[in-house]
Amino acid sequence: MPGGAAGRAAPAVVHDGAVSKSGGASGGADGGNGRPVRAPDYVPRSRMTGQQRRTQLIGIGRGLFALRGLDGTTIEEIAASAGVSKPVIYEHFGSKEGLYTQVVEYEFHILLASINDALAEDAKPRVLVERAALALLTYIEDRTDGFRILMRDAPPSQPEGAFSSLLSQVTARVEHILEDELARRGFSPADGAMYAQMLVGMVAMTGQWWQDSRTPDKREVAAHLVNLAWNGLTGLQKDPELRSDD
Repeated sequence: MPGGAAGRAAPAVVHDGAVSKSGGASGGADGGNGRPVRAPDYVPRSRMTGQQRRTQLIGIGRGLFALRGLDGTTIEEIAASAGVSKPVIYEHFGSKEGLYTQVVEYEFHILLASINDALAEDAKPRVLVERAALALLTYIEDRTDGFRILMRDAPPSQPEGAFSSLLSQVTARVEHILEDELARRGFSPADGAMYAQMLVGMVAMTGQWWQDSRTPDKREVAAHLVNLAWNGLTGLQKDPELRSDD
């Protein structure tokens, strides 16, 4: 029954990307810090504004969707973790899919803004690539649940996949940077599109690998990425270091 205890899944506890079957899920929207946080179900619903409730549900949904995916997460489980009835979720998002779409779009814009900010600074192309790689790795480190969701099921609003859409936008930015660099070195600027695909793909795949390994340190990973991108296999440096100050 809506709002009742019968049939509800046990509330979940989020441990920085992992959800267990007991306790409450983290209701924050800051990506988690590895400590279990119970959803504030003791707070009367009237004391939480509509925006606060949406933020809470997005945070809880992120943790559950990251672990089980869209199909593996039930609306009853989300409601139980938030301490609300199912109609509250329907009121804010229309459906479980509506909540999932909001979670994906929220994380999409956070990551895209971070990478765009890194590429927008006035610096040499190599440093811009360093900063963009660090922006991706920092997002993965700070918002692991969000990255897992971006890599999983595509929401209805982005049938091609959220991460693929994001990479397309980033690639377009990198293409312009590489066109200028290729022209400066006497190469054809028309090859910028091809090299941008290669470079962004290399960084993205490395980020997916680092999501689980977490070693070496993100700065070392970024340094090796740019080492390969800039020097190639024949000119690799033994102990590469970042040239940016960030």
